Amino acid sequence: MGRRGIVVLFTVILLLITIVLGCQAPPVGSAEWHFGRAYKLAGNGNYDEAILEYTKAIAIEPNMAAAYINRGAAYASNRQYALTITDCTKAIELNPTLPMAYVNRAYAYNATGEYILAIADCNKAIELVPDLTAAYVNRAYAYQGNKQYSLSIDDCNKAMELAPELAQPYFHRGLAYKGQGKKHEAIADFIEFRDRNTDPELDEKAIKEIGELSK
Repeated sequence: MGRRGIVVLFTVILLLITIVLGCQAPPVGSAEWHFGRAYKLAGNGNYDEAILEYTKAIAIEPNMAAAYINRGAAYASNRQYALTITDCTKAIELNPTLPMAYVNRAYAYNATGEYILAIADCNKAIELVPDLTAAYVNRAYAYQGNKQYSLSIDDCNKAMELAPELAQPYFHRGLAYKGQGKKHEAIADFIEFRDRNTDPELDEKAIKEIGELSK
């Protein structure tokens, strides 16, 4: 999934969770063994196979919240957002203290236009981990979608402070500036996004935004 542990889709951040197994490899066929296989498969972009392996882990250990979170992330990568929401909700039922479950559910809510629900989940994730960059990026996207541009800009600024190397906040802040009618600021952010971004598809989106704003 792109970088290890983090996948970026449509400029929103989705998180994976790892489990610490110690020095010894887990027994073949155990829930942890299937989890490890699934994590590697997802890391290589093999989401369908990863989903099958996470499902096997859950069948053996139904209370493994991490498996639900990561299977939900794989579903999101396949754009199966309703299944992402179901899995993240189950993970929250099992362990309401895992911020990744809220962030990933917010990701799915954003993808389906449920911005108020996404904001609520990001708020909870930030309550649990105040410096969780992914929560600010996802909430910025939700605020932008909900036309709360000033709040989106605030979250983008916070994300930039926490992770200066990230490209995504510049894209969202550009959209927020565009929503406020601040063309020059928006263009500057889309240009900065292009300098940092490595995804050709997203680069095309930024080029399109720059072109529209330059008319």
